[in-house]
Amino acid sequence: MSRARIAWIALIAVLVWLPQYAEAFWMQTGLFAMSAAIGAIGLTLLVGTTGQLSLAHAFFVGIGAYGYCYFAGDSGAAGTPLSAPDGLGLPPLAAGILAVLLAGLAGAAFSPIAARLKGIYLGLASIGLVFIGQHIMQNASGITGGFNGRDAKPFSLFGFEFSNTNPDNFDVFGVPYGQLERLWYLGLVLVLLSAWYARNLLRNRPGRALEAIRDSEVAAAVMGVNVPLYRGAAFMVSSMYAGLAGVMLALAFSRIVPESFNFLYSIDFLVMIVIGGLGSVGGAVLGAVVVSALPQVLLHYADRLPIVASPGGSGLQPNDAARFLYGAAVVGVLILASGGSAGLARRFRGAQPTSKEKTA
Repeated sequence: MSRARIAWIALIAVLVWLPQYAEAFWMQTGLFAMSAAIGAIGLTLLVGTTGQLSLAHAFFVGIGAYGYCYFAGDSGAAGTPLSAPDGLGLPPLAAGILAVLLAGLAGAAFSPIAARLKGIYLGLASIGLVFIGQHIMQNASGITGGFNGRDAKPFSLFGFEFSNTNPDNFDVFGVPYGQLERLWYLGLVLVLLSAWYARNLLRNRPGRALEAIRDSEVAAAVMGVNVPLYRGAAFMVSSMYAGLAGVMLALAFSRIVPESFNFLYSIDFLVMIVIGGLGSVGGAVLGAVVVSALPQVLLHYADRLPIVASPGGSGLQPNDAARFLYGAAVVGVLILASGGSAGLARRFRGAQPTSKEKTA
């Protein structure tokens, strides 16, 4: 067994055992990172593997989050305020699946535009989706709750609820497992499944076709690759990953608001895959952990850091400090290590650089 595989098994074992010791802050931060990791895997398939620039990832994450809340939300239940957003009252598992499919359909609807545009032009076109999504989320109050947002119904599976109840007083080795601990394992399974599917996709014929499109669409077409079909499929798969990330984000937050899915959130996803290494599944996960956890950590320890100010105080705010830090990380990656953390890991193992790293 290789050292890399042993290291991955050890890491998974630590993550499985972590809820026994971690505080609520670290559990919540980990859930945010898991959601971001799923979305980053989808974006690296689109941008890093296929070579399509998308700045609309926040829009598709929002579709997944609001889709789950709407499909699983109560439908005119007794005692519900008239101003509260409505829902279909579906089982949470069915609601989650439908939310992911809805995000995929939205990506498929945009894929004809993605098939006709390239590079910065595609990126500019995708930005419009974010602003359209913000307008819909803020004004379709019957579904989204408007500016106030809406609650996310706790996830349940075969009668087991991923919340603080049902079952009550659920302990593991004497440690009470509430909503955060239960969601931790759900998120961990979803991240592992997402990474497994993406790696298998890249290793088989579809992955080679997507890489061929990225390197040269003309050469790919000569080899028999249906370029428009594969480009559209990549956009749809990436959108479904974003939808799954949105479902996980809604469950982690328990309540979502439109401001969570703004343009800066799309930029964050792009930063994740650049830091991790374009086209690398493991790198996308690592980049997601860094970018999503850093603002939370700086906010948590703001009173102990000399430069960062506490929220509301005068000085450098934690979110701004985080953007400065991973902005500097992006510049450093582009100048010193074009392959990101994945490229550095390959160099450490003595592996040959990829063709993309050689030409960077």
